[in-house]
Amino acid sequence: MKASKLSILSLSVSLAMILSFVESQIPPLVAIPGVKMGLANIAVVFALYKMGWKYAAVISGVRVFLVGLLFGSAVSLLYSTAGAVVSFLCMVLLKKTGRFSYTAVSVAGGVMHNMGQIAMACILMSTNILKYYAPFLILSGTLAGIVIGLLSAVLVKRINVKV
Repeated sequence: MKASKLSILSLSVSLAMILSFVESQIPPLVAIPGVKMGLANIAVVFALYKMGWKYAAVISGVRVFLVGLLFGSAVSLLYSTAGAVVSFLCMVLLKKTGRFSYTAVSVAGGVMHNMGQIAMACILMSTNILKYYAPFLILSGTLAGIVIGLLSAVLVKRINVKV
């Protein structure tokens, strides 16, 4: 890997980690557990459109692992990984069709991240009752996805990256 590619990748992972940390310092906007903006996804959506799915996968995976290791627990790492994998696969597939905007891809990613986390919670807790929590997380994933998608779209249009 060329030094320039490694530098861009490292900066993107660092930005995603910083955004995760900053978000963890913001008091919850609503009293519903698990509702967050997902600011780190700005780096992932940007990378998906500007660098390709492989770079975006590395950024997402490394960020989830390092943030979980530094600021979380084993259980939070499981939830984050489940959400990130489901979200990322959904975003890659939607982007590949070429029919969806940055915002639509981001919204789908936000919603699917929450669905991945609910699925993991149902598995870990051996119950399906958590599915009733889904409407709240769908709404929050949609709202967060809109914000992240709009911010990502601005960055994709304004920042030129060569990998």
